[in-house]
Amino acid sequence: MSKQEKPDQQPVTRLFSHLEFDGNKLQHQPGSVLGNTALIAGTTVGAGILGLPAVTLPSGIIPSTILLITVWLYTLISGLLIAEVTLNLMRVEGIPHLGLLAIIEKILGKLGARIAGIAYIFNHYALLVAYMTEGGEVLSTTVSQVWKLDNLLPHWVGTVSFFLLFGSMMYWVKDQLIEKLNEIFIIILITAFLGLLLLGVSQVQSTQFLVQNWQAIGSSIAVMYVAMFFHSIIPLVVTQLEGDIPKIRQSIIIGSVIPLLMFLAWNAVILGCMTPDILQHNIGNERIFDPLQILRTGRSGDLFAMLLSIFSEFAIVTSFIGITYGLADFFKDISVITKSEISRLPLYSLVFLPPLSLGTFNPTIFFQALEYTGTFSVSILGGIMPALMRWKQSQTPEFVNSNYQTLVPGGKITLIFIIMGAIYLIGRQFFSIYFHI
Repeated sequence: MSKQEKPDQQPVTRLFSHLEFDGNKLQHQPGSVLGNTALIAGTTVGAGILGLPAVTLPSGIIPSTILLITVWLYTLISGLLIAEVTLNLMRVEGIPHLGLLAIIEKILGKLGARIAGIAYIFNHYALLVAYMTEGGEVLSTTVSQVWKLDNLLPHWVGTVSFFLLFGSMMYWVKDQLIEKLNEIFIIILITAFLGLLLLGVSQVQSTQFLVQNWQAIGSSIAVMYVAMFFHSIIPLVVTQLEGDIPKIRQSIIIGSVIPLLMFLAWNAVILGCMTPDILQHNIGNERIFDPLQILRTGRSGDLFAMLLSIFSEFAIVTSFIGITYGLADFFKDISVITKSEISRLPLYSLVFLPPLSLGTFNPTIFFQALEYTGTFSVSILGGIMPALMRWKQSQTPEFVNSNYQTLVPGGKITLIFIIMGAIYLIGRQFFSIYFHI
């Protein structure tokens, strides 16, 4: 090295390498940008998309489009913050992989980990309640239409049927087969989504683009936040891409843009299909008017209704699988920490019975469950915690003095923006509960 060259000018492309034995030699097994982009996009596109039209309908297409882009920007920044703190923690600790809750504990201590753990459990239980009730609703509506029943089946019948069908699948079927089934479900999901867009564009009412109620957009933020949430898998992405900053940034940005474009197209098509006569006869009958429920009855055409039912059910099922695994793994980790082994039946009873009970007694809780998990759990895990961890690292000498890697510009101003956004959402929900505003 010449005198003009400095060590800090030597770029470090990655922190470590994935090496696997292949016979008698080691082979480098790097993660791909494409694969991790697909992982983020697949995690983001889930059952949350079903809640969007109901909460965005009062504000209209243009206001909700602008808000969707704003929420995406917020989640992108907070996601990059998690990647940043993960990257620097792994570099300082010398550990190639840590889960989100473990990262929170290492940076914010046991109190932060306990708060995050509570938020994590609440998030997964609330989503399971939402998925069981809405999945059951789609099932019961479809059965009633196929069998030409005069009256729809009771809500609780659909919830219990969904649990018996897909809950049993998660309990009895081997993981390898579930993985194959999930791949098939995703192909069906994408095919139905593309079909819906193609059919829906021809039914869009241009007058719906003129509907703008900017005062109503606040009530849709929480559900949008749930739909955009992908933060729990970011540490895995950082590990798979070997700490390579350009690749990590590229995967997170592109992986979150793809769902955003899908959400924008979906929102515009579904709201655009709402004709004035449908709105006149249905809005005001319920606390939340769900456009998808009307469109699934066949008023927009039998093929469109069929594709919408297929898309709705498989969007729920693919998300249900991931959430079930996530909560089961969480309880397994707790059993390891407490040194109390838990067998399969008690484990899945702990996962399924609480949300099944709540969903059976309150089968119309879908939108409330999405709203509450977005307000509290996702705001903590995907907003407050990433900002606090970044703030804490910036005050810790071992991080500051060791060539700290930055993915998000703006310093503390950005962190304050993230924290205030989460606090606003939580505060708004408290005011809504206690003052009914």
